[in-house]
Amino acid sequence: SSVLPFQSHQTESAQGDGDRRRRIGPMDERASRRVTTLASHLAGDRDVRLNPTAGSGSFRSWGRKRGADAILGSVHLAPDVAEAVRRGRPVVALESTIISHGMPYPDNLAMAREVEAIVRANGATPATIAIIDGVPRVGLTDDQLARLAELGPSARKVSRRDVASCIARGATGATTVSATMLLAHRAGVEVFVTGGVGGVHRDGHVTMDVSADLTELGKTPVCVVCAGAKSVLDIPRTLEYLETQGACVLGYGVDEFPAFFTRTSRCAAPGRVDSPREAAAVVKAGRVLGMGGTVLAVPIPAEHEADGAESERAIERALAEARERGISGNASTPFLLKRIRELTGGKSLESNVALVKNNARVGARV
Repeated sequence: SSVLPFQSHQTESAQGDGDRRRRIGPMDERASRRVTTLASHLAGDRDVRLNPTAGSGSFRSWGRKRGADAILGSVHLAPDVAEAVRRGRPVVALESTIISHGMPYPDNLAMAREVEAIVRANGATPATIAIIDGVPRVGLTDDQLARLAELGPSARKVSRRDVASCIARGATGATTVSATMLLAHRAGVEVFVTGGVGGVHRDGHVTMDVSADLTELGKTPVCVVCAGAKSVLDIPRTLEYLETQGACVLGYGVDEFPAFFTRTSRCAAPGRVDSPREAAAVVKAGRVLGMGGTVLAVPIPAEHEADGAESERAIERALAEARERGISGNASTPFLLKRIRELTGGKSLESNVALVKNNARVGARV
């Protein structure tokens, strides 16, 4: 597999670097540096076991971690993902928390395999992202997918803040939206499919419980294709927070921002696109301007939409139980989704699987 370090280190002398800066502008310099670094790592260091100092600089002194075939802190691209990135072919990142924490086994494994197959069938290369034994991986083998699915909630739930710790401990963790965006961007992947983004939790104006997904969207140029924000959240405040972060939010074929299990939220989507080409044009324009991420909110197919009243009753009851049990922070969403699944007799799980598959089709076409 190919390896990309979290940072590139220049091998030129200080004088040579200064001369080069006088010849080209800072934006050209940064672009040249990224291309050079990407090309060298994708084309030249395909087997890090043959080149244990790949990444140079401070990574040399870190060495190997628990026998891993990577330098601590580097990002591994699966061979098919590396080849697609190198050739400029479409790649779709997929998060792994939905596998470990979002669904029970073996439904989670079946869903993960089906979603990857849908991405391939629509002309893109799937790249499920996770940290396996301390190695951030962009693209998993089927054995790694199965291991993560079997671990379930025993796997670490890794947000941006947890990435370095998980790597340093040699642990295995499933990445949330924020961590998946971070690692996808490091690998040169610009489109990412998930179920729903995190947001401001209900009573978040009191608890300050705001998902790191929202701040990541403000600074990391990745398009997140989702079914809107999870309906257990405070959607109006979530949209306000995304506006504050400067994240572009688009409804896909709709004027109303979808609410995960249902197509409606009573909140207007700030923008609208009606085709993958239109969505891609917005993402490209934002990238050229050096802006942050994009939320492409795709409503769940109407035939799979959960009954709004039933879902809302289940959500309210699950929220009340979470408050009674003192469940908060990153444990909230997995608990709520599990409890809603139980209260709806499994209907919410069916809806969840359907919306993720639909998002995968759209994301691959973008």
